Amino acid sequence: MDSLTQIVLGAAVGEATLGKKVGNKAMLYGAIAGTIPDLDVLARYFVDTVTATEWHRGFSHSIFFSILFAPIFGWLIWKLNPKSNADWKDWSRLMFWGLFTHPVLDAFTTWGTQLFWPFKTRLAFQNIFVIDPLYTLPFLIFLVLAMFQKRTSPKRRRLNRLGLIISSVYLVTTLLLKGIAFKQFSNALAAQGLAYEEMDIRPAPFSTVLWTANIAVKDAYLIGNYSFFDTKPIQFTSYPKNRQLLGDLKKNDKVLRLIEIAEGWYTVSKENGKLFFNDLRFGLLSLKKDEKRFAFSYELVKTSNGLKVVETPKRPSDAEGLLQSLWRRILGN
Repeated sequence: MDSLTQIVLGAAVGEATLGKKVGNKAMLYGAIAGTIPDLDVLARYFVDTVTATEWHRGFSHSIFFSILFAPIFGWLIWKLNPKSNADWKDWSRLMFWGLFTHPVLDAFTTWGTQLFWPFKTRLAFQNIFVIDPLYTLPFLIFLVLAMFQKRTSPKRRRLNRLGLIISSVYLVTTLLLKGIAFKQFSNALAAQGLAYEEMDIRPAPFSTVLWTANIAVKDAYLIGNYSFFDTKPIQFTSYPKNRQLLGDLKKNDKVLRLIEIAEGWYTVSKENGKLFFNDLRFGLLSLKKDEKRFAFSYELVKTSNGLKVVETPKRPSDAEGLLQSLWRRILGN
């Protein structure tokens, strides 16, 4: 999830763990714990694109990381706050829950997490987008209200608990919404006589009203969108896999690693003599019918030192185009 959401979750968990003893400091250190796992993004400044992508939401998002570093961070906080009512075990417990709930929440997103690192299994329930105002804003409001109550006040604990409960109920509700959307896609494919090998669905950006499906067929992928406000049948657009364009790169180590990262959901495209590897899991850059660009695309560049993988940069205009088409599509087809 986005940084603000993880800060709110970490602060709320910190309050639930130690707020009665140390007040707003519990929220502060809980918020810090909630941001630490995402520091793995700094790896992109030290390693190549493929390695940085592999590491993202890996070790730092694992149970092992939480168990290993919680007592270390807990001891440091205890040393920084020698006069607090909490000992190092209390702070360690707060840090563990702050560190651990971060990857648990991330497991509900499209990218998922390697919660059981060093095992490569990546949990990705794909029922909530990385930014979802309906999850974050009510949570944030209750947290802020709790912050202004005395640390020993029962009202403070109730407000914080309400934020945790409402956000969790919403998260579970999105799983039910995903099930309904999956059924709609299945029915649409059957009605149109489209046989498929595999289907993968996820919420569109910023909403769980609109859902997107990737459908694997023989030589292509079908991509379709469904809104709960739709009144017309779902339409699917075909994108050829074009695996043959890889040529001798099919067995290249970096390409094989990209395929593993994409979990097999990828296409290959060629534009102006440049070769691109497109990760389908995060969809297109917009919901326009003629859109061909994907949110995560990597240029494959042959150099004298081997294959270089370059992530295609995103432009501010891409976000504007997505938001405009997104809002129109949410309202129905």
